[in-house]
Amino acid sequence: MCGIFAYTGDQAAAPLLLDGLRTLEYRGYDSAGMFVPGAGSFRSVGNTDELQKVLPSDISGTAGIAHTRWATHGLPTVDNAHPHRDGSGEIWLVHNGIIENYKELKDELTAKGHHFGSETDTEVLAHVIQDEMERNDTFEHAVVAALKRVHGTYGTAIMHTSNPNTIITARMGSPIAIGIGDGENCIASDASAILRHTKDILYLNDGEYAVVTPNEYHVYTLDHEKLDATPDTIEWDMEEVQKQGFEHFMLKEIMEGPEVLRNSARGRILVEEGNAKLGGLEEHEEELQKIERLIIVACGSAYNAGVYGRYLIEELVGIPVQIENASEFRYRALIFPPNTATLFITQSGETADVRASLQESKRRGLLTLGIVNVVGSTIARETDAGVYNHAGPEVSVASTKAYISELEVIALLAVYLGRQRRMSPGDGRKFVEEILALPEKVERILQQSERIKELAEKYKDYDDFYYIGRKYNFGSAFEGAIKLKEISYIHAEGYGGGEMKHGPIALISEQFPTFAIVPNDSVYEKMVSNIEETKARSGPVIAIVTEGDENVKNIVDDVIEIPETLETLTPILTAFPLHLFAYYIAAGKGHNVDRPRNLAKSVTVE
Repeated sequence: MCGIFAYTGDQAAAPLLLDGLRTLEYRGYDSAGMFVPGAGSFRSVGNTDELQKVLPSDISGTAGIAHTRWATHGLPTVDNAHPHRDGSGEIWLVHNGIIENYKELKDELTAKGHHFGSETDTEVLAHVIQDEMERNDTFEHAVVAALKRVHGTYGTAIMHTSNPNTIITARMGSPIAIGIGDGENCIASDASAILRHTKDILYLNDGEYAVVTPNEYHVYTLDHEKLDATPDTIEWDMEEVQKQGFEHFMLKEIMEGPEVLRNSARGRILVEEGNAKLGGLEEHEEELQKIERLIIVACGSAYNAGVYGRYLIEELVGIPVQIENASEFRYRALIFPPNTATLFITQSGETADVRASLQESKRRGLLTLGIVNVVGSTIARETDAGVYNHAGPEVSVASTKAYISELEVIALLAVYLGRQRRMSPGDGRKFVEEILALPEKVERILQQSERIKELAEKYKDYDDFYYIGRKYNFGSAFEGAIKLKEISYIHAEGYGGGEMKHGPIALISEQFPTFAIVPNDSVYEKMVSNIEETKARSGPVIAIVTEGDENVKNIVDDVIEIPETLETLTPILTAFPLHLFAYYIAAGKGHNVDRPRNLAKSVTVE
């Protein structure tokens, strides 16, 4: 999940490499480094600001490779920072992924006299290429032969000092995008780093490599078959990945929520028909009508969105739905009845565990569907059918606008499948009309941001939190807890309200607050009882309530109000106060909200 940026062209490379790494810091920030032929390599521990401190002011060279690291093998040290080199100092590379057989290769090469200066798996790849130079007539052939010897995942950019304007890049399981410019080309692990250079972007597929020079690019398979590769034009603007005056990207992305909801629904609502138009599913409409069971597979916040999807699809569509952690999916002895489909939810479209689960589903012959934000990503390409979020780029590690769009796309999918089956046109019309009304209701919630900030200041020094919800907001409780713990480092747990009395309530005290999600819905009375049980044990309670709810306001310590909406859509509204509360607590504690410790944006390794 590290960040890779490489450039070859007619401009000074070092400033461009540094700028590319700044854009990619959300993918890792343990250490950073770059290599520019003729100038040398420069590495540091910490983020790109630390790297800049060790860079000379007069680095010459119009090509280079750069990397910002999220450690997998070896501590964050200068020796372990990328780029890495071979024993001769002629081969340099950056790498994202995990080389699973690096220990065996390292032992083999050590026996041949190779010496290693780091603990990383990446350095081994450089030495394998050096080893292959003895048996291959070109550097390109040596790189390909080396890649065939390694097992695991890689997105890599490789240079040889004898040909300083040529970069070889390859992909197996870790994303690689190539930006096609005029007299310059660049390579990155995420398109966001390329957009200031060009919007014409080519994505490599697994098992492909490219030879890139300032004026040309050629794509091949690892069997040296030349491919006719055409770039896509990306519509994102670089301005979209800037803070635009907000203190943190996370706050900016929360505040973009109304526009995210509009974009995710744009062109997809058929009001008169009470239906959704999802073009990515139309070719498989007959297969979708035959689905008798749906398995949702996801990780993190996407998993929380999937919990909502389970409740919603079961109610609107009338088929059984199960939710699975992608990290465990392929290790279970799952039984798939006929007409089972799998739905994969992922912001990046590159999450390693989700990709592995997708491959297992395809191996088992299941219909595979995707809800993905990044256009052209691996999971978007490899699923049989799917829907893009259209949430735009998300920079902060903590997912907010992608999560919101996932909830909305799930709602659109539910109404689409529901209208194929038992959902009436009238019910469908009421549902989609309410989806269209959500952005204005979210704007009203965001107007309470100062009030939520005050609550965060009140509660930021507590060490523990419970989040409770039921039914459609069961997953919302998980989402509130994961956001608080990942950016504020406060211990937080999500529970179903009814589970409190089965153990968790033993921890309730004056020092253990509970955040209750209690809109006016079909489980309202049950949630009120859970709140009263908590208050009876002197636990402070914050509650999200529907506007005008005086009943809950009278029994809890603090409330945040949301506008009234359909019960089935309340999680889309409750997400905003949950996200804002976590944000303001983390910011109030002085944490680096966009880059929380030990985390990275796209988990592209297991």
